[in-house]
Amino acid sequence: MTLSAADAHAMFDRRRRAWLAEDVAAYLDCWVDDLVLETPGTVVRGRAAYEAMVRGSLAWAKPAAFEVHHVAADGDVVLADWTITVERRADRESIAWRGMSACELREGRIVWWREYYQDPGALARAARR
Repeated sequence: MTLSAADAHAMFDRRRRAWLAEDVAAYLDCWVDDLVLETPGTVVRGRAAYEAMVRGSLAWAKPAAFEVHHVAADGDVVLADWTITVERRADRESIAWRGMSACELREGRIVWWREYYQDPGALARAARR
């Protein structure tokens, strides 16, 4: 499968809008059931495990912004550069991190996803507060 730039942007926008709206059902609909997510220090397999992670993240922080700087498609793989900002619910502190991701799409849904951050330790420390 070869994705167009428009297909890649559409998928990211769909995911971005669902996340900002805190619409867990719409957000999870962006993923296949047997998804694999890899972030620094974490591997999540399957929709049920990912749903638990998403709900935990939303309990910890309110989405504030999801800026996509660059998106590129190579076959069925999408590469992106983005910045996410959240507001920690406990104290309303704003936390932002810039990262890059690679993912595979199948029929408009994410099969696997890998994230890379500028400073994964800073994000982990912010999450523990």
